[in-house]
Amino acid sequence: MIQTEQRNFAPERPARVAPPFHGLREPLAISDITTGGSKLVPVSHGLSEPLRVSDIRQYVYCPRIVYFNYVIPVPRVTTVKMEEGLKSHAEFSELESRRTLGKYGLEEGTREFKVQLESRRLGIAGRLDLLITTASNVYPVEFKDTCGDPGLHHKYQLVAYAMMAEEARGKPAKAGFIYVIPRKKVFKITVDESARIFTRKIISAMVNIIRTGIMPRRTRWGGRCRDCEFRNYCRDA
Repeated sequence: MIQTEQRNFAPERPARVAPPFHGLREPLAISDITTGGSKLVPVSHGLSEPLRVSDIRQYVYCPRIVYFNYVIPVPRVTTVKMEEGLKSHAEFSELESRRTLGKYGLEEGTREFKVQLESRRLGIAGRLDLLITTASNVYPVEFKDTCGDPGLHHKYQLVAYAMMAEEARGKPAKAGFIYVIPRKKVFKITVDESARIFTRKIISAMVNIIRTGIMPRRTRWGGRCRDCEFRNYCRDA
C-alpha cells in the first residue's frame, strides 16, 4: 500500500527547536551555514565546473564531505551498500515506468527518467531520478533506498532539482516527491521561497569551502561519523 505524507519545512527556525516534521533528527538553521561573509557568493560562482547536486545533500549531512571531495580529494571506495542501492534504483525505475501517477496525487503527466539537468545560474548539475511534467507544473522525484524517513539533506537536494527543472522546462516547480523504495512510501515536499533561499546559501557555503580551502566544522551529529568513508581523514573525529 502506498502512503503519502506532505511535509513543509522551515529552515529559518532556530537549530534547537523541535524538528519541523515527524521523524526528522537533524534540524538545521540558516545560522549553521557559513558563507564567509554577509553576502552570498554570486549564483554564477565562477568555478571551472558546476557543483554536483549530490554535493548539497552531502554538505547538509556533513560539510566536511565537500571539503574532502574538492579541496583535498581522497580515495573513495564503492561499498556493497552503494552497489545495492544502484541496483535497487535501476529495478525500481523499470517498474515505475509501468505504473500510474496516482501515488503522487496526479491524474496525468509525462515521465522522464534519469534526466540530466544543469543550471549555469546556480552553478550546479545533476541527474534526477524522475521528472513528471503536467500541463502547468513540473515535479522532481528522487528515489531513496533507505528505511528511515527522508532527512533535510535529501530534501534540499530535491529543492535544487526543482529549481533546475523550472529552468529547463519553463514551468513552475511548487513541489516534489521523495519515494522511499523499501517502504513504498511517498513524501511530498513543498518547494517554497524559504527553501529556495536556503538552498542558494548552501551552494554559497560550498563554494566558500572550495575557494578558501578551509576545513569546516564537522557535523554536530556524531553518530554519522561512525560509518563515514572519510572518518580516517578527520583529525578530530
